[in-house]
Amino acid sequence: MAEDAPPRLELPSGLLELCALLGASRDSLRGPEQVAQRKGARALPALSPEVLSVFVPPFASKDDGQAAGANCPTLGKAKRRSFRKKREKPPGRGLADGSQGPGSEDVGIPNGVDLLALPQLCFPGGMCVASEPKEDRIHFLVLTNVCGDRTYGVVAQYYRPLHDEYCFYNGQAPREPSWPAAGCFLPFAVCVVSRFPYYNALRDCLSCLLTHLKFCKDFEVDNHIKDFAAKLSLIPSPPPGPLHLVFNMKPLQIVFPARADPESPVIDLDLHLPLLCFRPEKVLQVLIVSLTEQRLVFSPPTAELHAEVLETPRLLRKVRRKEADGLVLINIDDGTVTHSRDGDLAVPGIPLLAAQTFIQRVQSLQLHHELDLAHLGASTDLNNGRARRWTWQQRLNSQIQQLTLQLLVSIFREVKNHLNYEHRVFNSEEFLKTRAPGDQPFYKQVLDTYMFHSFLKARLNRRMDAFAQADLSSQSEEDRVNGMLLSPRRLTVEKMASRKPSAQHAARRRMVVSMPDLQDVASPELLPRNASLRKAGPLDRRGGSTALEVPPRPMFTFKMPEIHFPLVGQCVQAYHCDCVAQLSKAMGARTPGNSALLARYLYLRGLILLRQGQLLDALLDFQSLYKTDLRIFPADLVRRAVQSMSGPERAQAEQMPELRRLISDVLEPPGEAPRADDCVKHFELPKTHLQLDEFVQRVQESGIVKDAGIISRLFEALTVGQQKLIDPETFKDFYTCWKETEAEAREISLPAEVVEHLDKHECVYKLSSSIRTNHGVGKIAMTQKRLLLLAEGRPGFTEISTFRDIEEVRSTTVAFLLLRIPTLKIKMVSKKEVFEASLRRECDLWHLMVKEMWAGRKLADSHKDPQYVQQAVTHVLLMDAVVNTLQSPGAIYAASKLSYFDKMKSEMPLAIPKTTAETLKHRINPSAGETSPGAVDVLLYTPGHLDPAEKVRDAHPKLWCALSEGRVVVFDASSWTVHEQRFKVGAATLTCMVAVEQSQVWVGSEDSVIYIINIHSMSCNKQLTDHRASVTDLVVPDRTEAPSQVYSCSVDGTVLAWDVSTLRVTSRFQLPSGGLSSLRLHGGRLWCCTGASIVVVTTSGVLCQELKLDETFQERSTAFLGFQLLPEQGQLWAACAGYDDVFIWGLGNLARPPQRLRLQDCSEVSCMIRVKKQIWVGGTGLSQGKSKGKIYVIDAERRTVEKELVAHSDTVKTLCSAEDRYVLSGSGREEGKIAIWKVE
Repeated sequence: MAEDAPPRLELPSGLLELCALLGASRDSLRGPEQVAQRKGARALPALSPEVLSVFVPPFASKDDGQAAGANCPTLGKAKRRSFRKKREKPPGRGLADGSQGPGSEDVGIPNGVDLLALPQLCFPGGMCVASEPKEDRIHFLVLTNVCGDRTYGVVAQYYRPLHDEYCFYNGQAPREPSWPAAGCFLPFAVCVVSRFPYYNALRDCLSCLLTHLKFCKDFEVDNHIKDFAAKLSLIPSPPPGPLHLVFNMKPLQIVFPARADPESPVIDLDLHLPLLCFRPEKVLQVLIVSLTEQRLVFSPPTAELHAEVLETPRLLRKVRRKEADGLVLINIDDGTVTHSRDGDLAVPGIPLLAAQTFIQRVQSLQLHHELDLAHLGASTDLNNGRARRWTWQQRLNSQIQQLTLQLLVSIFREVKNHLNYEHRVFNSEEFLKTRAPGDQPFYKQVLDTYMFHSFLKARLNRRMDAFAQADLSSQSEEDRVNGMLLSPRRLTVEKMASRKPSAQHAARRRMVVSMPDLQDVASPELLPRNASLRKAGPLDRRGGSTALEVPPRPMFTFKMPEIHFPLVGQCVQAYHCDCVAQLSKAMGARTPGNSALLARYLYLRGLILLRQGQLLDALLDFQSLYKTDLRIFPADLVRRAVQSMSGPERAQAEQMPELRRLISDVLEPPGEAPRADDCVKHFELPKTHLQLDEFVQRVQESGIVKDAGIISRLFEALTVGQQKLIDPETFKDFYTCWKETEAEAREISLPAEVVEHLDKHECVYKLSSSIRTNHGVGKIAMTQKRLLLLAEGRPGFTEISTFRDIEEVRSTTVAFLLLRIPTLKIKMVSKKEVFEASLRRECDLWHLMVKEMWAGRKLADSHKDPQYVQQAVTHVLLMDAVVNTLQSPGAIYAASKLSYFDKMKSEMPLAIPKTTAETLKHRINPSAGETSPGAVDVLLYTPGHLDPAEKVRDAHPKLWCALSEGRVVVFDASSWTVHEQRFKVGAATLTCMVAVEQSQVWVGSEDSVIYIINIHSMSCNKQLTDHRASVTDLVVPDRTEAPSQVYSCSVDGTVLAWDVSTLRVTSRFQLPSGGLSSLRLHGGRLWCCTGASIVVVTTSGVLCQELKLDETFQERSTAFLGFQLLPEQGQLWAACAGYDDVFIWGLGNLARPPQRLRLQDCSEVSCMIRVKKQIWVGGTGLSQGKSKGKIYVIDAERRTVEKELVAHSDTVKTLCSAEDRYVLSGSGREEGKIAIWKVE
C-alpha cells in the first residue's frame, strides 16, 4: 500500500487577508426611483453599495506568473483567486485577470469577513453621489466572528467622476443615468482586511494607492488594486521585539511596527489622540467604564455622520429596543461622557491616590509634536520628516502605555495577597473588605467582569506579563522582605506611620468619590491643563508628582526589498531571494552580542525560506531561535512544517544533529498536561464535615496558613476530645474569629513615641484588654520581638521585655480580698524586677503565647533562623483564634496543641554544638510561602558589580537557588531577601549552575537542556539543546585562559565546548564509559568523573591518563561520587559511594594507592567543594543519636578534620562558596533550607 502523502503546509499569510473594491450597484444607477428624484430635486440621489471585486492571496505561484495559486506537493495552499461580481458580460470578453468568471471560481474568504455586511461597514453614512469631488476619507473596522477571532479592516473612500462609458461594469455601459453625468462624482471604497491591527500603516498604504486610482482609467482600477494587494500579501508580519519593517509603497516609506513582546498587541495608533479630545478626568472615566465592562457608544467625529447613522432604521431600532438603557455615550466632539438614561454619569470611584497620580502624569506628557520641531530645521525630505514623527509617536505611546499600566498596578496590586495558587482560589470577600469604603462599589463591579476573570487566571498561572513585571519592579524593599515571611500579614510600623492620614484625607477615604467631581476633590498640586504644551521637568515646581520616566527601548528597522511585479511568480521568487540576501547581510552587520536583533532576523529569514520551499534551511533558522530568543519560536508553524516534509527530506533532517532534537521536540512536546481545574474558584465556607485532608485544603484556600504541618496541628487543636472531623459551624466560627482579629489589627493606632521606638518591620500581632499591672493600667502589645505596655489614662509606654531577654514565664494567682486573680509573671535576664499583669480570663492564653514566642526566639537565635519567630507568631495567632472559637473550659488545652516550639524546647535540648553555633551565620528558607518544603538541588553565588545596564539594587551580590521541578529563586546576598520571586526554567530537576561573564547564568537540567538566564532582565529566553541526556556539570575556564568558552557534560559521556558569544558548539567528544557526573578544568586538561573512573583528556577528547577503581576497593563495589583538585598541594580528593572516607591521591602518580581520611559518624557523602586550603564535605551523619545533615571541614595541608558541623535536619545536597568568605549549604526536601557558614 502506498504511503499517505504528507499534509500540505499552510503558510502564514502576510499582512493582507483580503482586499475589496466597493461601489454603487448597477441597479441603483438606473432604477426609476432616480428619475423621480431628478425631477425638481436638488439633492443628488442615494445609491446602494455592493462589493465589486475581491482579491484574496495567493496571487502568484512559483511555477508560473498567473494570478492563481498553484498546488504544490508540500507547500500547497487552498487555491484562491480574485473575483468580481457576476455581471452581464459582453460576448468574447473576459475578466481582467483572465479567469473564466465567478461562476467557476472557488474563492476562499477569510473567516470573520462577511461580504454581505461589508458594504454597510465601508459606507457607514450611506452612499450618495456628489456634485463636486470630496476629500478622501479613512476609517477603521474591527471584524469579529462567532468564535471571537478578530480581523482588522482599513477603509479608504474616494470619488471618481462618472463618464459616459462606465468601464467598471466590464465594458457594458449602464442605462441612461437618471441625472446629468456632468458634475457627478461616484463614491468608491477600497477595504483592506488584515489579521493585524496596522491601522496607521495600512492607512498610509491606501493613501499611496489612491494616488494611482484617481488618475488611472476605469479598466485599470482592478489591476492597480490587485497589484497593491499582492504586495501587501508578500510582506510578513514582524515578530515581537525591537525590529520594525519598512516598505517602500511609493511615494511613502511605510513602517510596520512590531509588538513590544509576545504578550502585547500591535500598537499602530496615535494613543495620545484621546488625551487631546478629553480632559484627563474624562479619560479616567472612560477607563473605569471599560474596566467595569459597561456598554460604550462613541459618537462619530462629525454631527452629519452621527445623524446619518441614527437615521438608519435598522440601527435606530436596535438601539431603541435593546441598548438604550445603560449606554455610556462618549461625544468626541464635545469631550463629554454621559449616560443615556439620566445624562450625568456617576462612575464608581477608584483609589484616590491612583487617580491623582494618573492625572498628574497625563498632564506632564508632551502631547504636541510641534514643540519638538520648534528648535529643529525644517525637513526637506518627506520620508525623513515622517520617520522623525514616527519615532516621537513611539516614545509617546510607550509613556502612555506605562502610565496606564501603573494605574492598573496601583489599583490591582493587592489582588495577589488574596490568591491561593495551589488550589486556584480567589477570596473576593476578604479582598473587598480591605478596600476603602469609597472604593468598594468600583471593585464590586470589576470583580464580576470577564476581563477581571482573565486577569485572575493570568495571576494564578504566574504569567510574567507586563502587569507582573511592573508590579515586581515597583515593589518596595519592605514588600520583598514580607514576601518571605510565613506569618499572617499585619501592618508594619513603617506602614502604620506612612498611613497616618490628615482629617481631610480620612474624610475623602470614607466617601464615595464620583469621577465627574474628581476635579473638586483632587489635590491642589495638580498641573494645569496646558502643562502638555511644555516639557515637564523631573519635578514640577508646584510640588506635583514626578513625570513618569520610561527608559527608551532599542528600535531597529529592516527595509524590505521592492517588489516590481508581484503578480509574476518569477519576480516573487526574486523578491524572496533578495529578502534572504538582505537579511543575511543585516545579520553580519549587526552589533556583536545583540542576540535579540539576531533572533528577529532569523525568524524573518525562516519565514521567507518556507515560502521558497527550502524547509531544511528554514528549520535551521528556527532552531537557532533556541539560542537567541525562544519567546518568538513559532512552535505550531515548525510542527506543521515537519509534518509536511516528504520522506527523503525527513530522512535528511534526521541526519542533522541540529534538527534531530528540534523534530523530536515539536512532534512530541514535553509540555505539561493541561490542568483539569484551570478555572478560578471563589472561596466559600464548607457545608459538610471535613476530614484532615479536606481541612488542610480549605485552610490553605482561605489564605490563613499555607504550611500543611501547622494546619495539621490546628486540626488536632480543634478536634480535641471529639471525633476527628471539623463541622461547618466550627470552621465558620474559626474563620470569622481569624478575620475579625485581622481587621482589628489593621485598626490599631500606636502613639508616635511607640512607633519611633519599634523597628520599622515590627508588627503588633496581639493586643490585650485593659489590665492592671505593677507598672500601672494599660494594654499589653505583642510584636514579633517584644512585649510593650501601652499606658491608659496617661501618655507613654513601657517596654516589658524582648523575647530574647526573658528568663522565666509563670502563670500564678494573686490574692485580692477573698479572690484569687490569675496573674502572669515574666522574669527578665537584664532586670531584677518581675513584671506582673492581672490578665484574669486571658491569663492562661497569654501564658501560652508568651512561652511560644520565647521558645521561637530561642530557636531562632540558636539556629540563626528568623523563620522560627515567624512560625511562632503563626502559632500564637492560631491559639487566639482557637480559644475564641471554642469558648469552652477545654479551649486552653486545645490551644496548647499549637505550642509546638515550647514543647520542642522542653522535650529536647536547644543547645547546638559550639563549633556549629560559632560557624553558622544565618539560615534562609527558599520554600517560604509554599505548602511544604522542597529540596535545594543547586546553589550558585554571583558577586555584585556595577553595570550600566543594571539598577542599583541589581548590582548587589546574588544567591541563585534551584528547587525541584525547574524552579529558581534569587536572593539578594547583601540582605538575604528575595531579589526575584520564583520563576521556572523547564520542568525537570536542575543539576548544575554556573555564572558566565557578568550577564548570564547557565543552568543544566535533567531534561538535557542548558537554560540561559539573563541576569539583567531575569528572563530565560535561550536554550542549548545539543545534549541528548541529562546535563550533569558546567565549567567556565579561568578568565586568563579562555573566558569566552564554557564546557558542559552529560550523563551519557558527551562533553561539549561552547562559544559564549555565538552559543555554538566549537568541539565535542564522547567518553566511551558514560556515567559522566562532574567535570574539572586544570592545566588545559579536562578531568572527567565517571562512575568507575576519573579520566583526564585534552579539550579535544584525547585520553591522557585514567584513575580506575580497582583493587583498592575490592571489599565492595563502589563508584565515584565526586572529586576536587588541589594543584598547589598536588592532590586529588574524591568520595566514593558506600564509604565514610575521603580518598586522597597524588597528582604526580595516580597509580599509587590513595590515603584514606575517615569521617567520624558519617553515613553518606553527597557533595564536596574546595574553599581556600580547605575541603568542605557535605553528607549525612549521626548527631545525638539522630541522622542529620553534616558538613566536615578538612584542612587540606594537614589532612585532618577541623570542624564537624551539624548543618541540617536533612541531608546536605549541595555546597557553594561565596568569594571564599562564606560557604552556603542546601538541604533535602524534609527541611529545604539554606545555611550560611563563615570560612576561617
